[in-house]
Amino acid sequence: MPLSVRAAGFVIFRYISSKIEYLLLQASYGEHHWTPPKGHVDPGESDITTAYRETEEEAGLKKDDLKIFEDFEKTLQYNVRGRPKEVVYWLAQLKNIDTPVQLSKEHQEYKWLELQAACELAKYPEMQKLLQECDSFLMSRSSL
Repeated sequence: MPLSVRAAGFVIFRYISSKIEYLLLQASYGEHHWTPPKGHVDPGESDITTAYRETEEEAGLKKDDLKIFEDFEKTLQYNVRGRPKEVVYWLAQLKNIDTPVQLSKEHQEYKWLELQAACELAKYPEMQKLLQECDSFLMSRSSL
């Protein structure tokens, strides 16, 4: 059995006029899929460190720009080109809604979307379920 590829990232959201919007990035390679910022865990690097690094590399958002919900952690497992892949995601709120997203060469576009539109764009069932779980988690929290 081939070794699993491990990655980590953040499902980033913001509140706009009491609506929740999720950040999705469109890959500039392959089938141009849409996902939250994420990337491969480097040797010796923790998952959360990877999530911060990849988010800054891919979206230009720094640690100080985000409020991390460490009590929301989900791991997706799926196959990519015949190899198992695990991606751990945390939920993160963009503190200042005006903070600009700055894409790397790995992505060609980004969008802030409400849940239904984000799920339609994400297209993969695992990602759709993750976004729905994020939304349910946020809706259940009265302190936001």
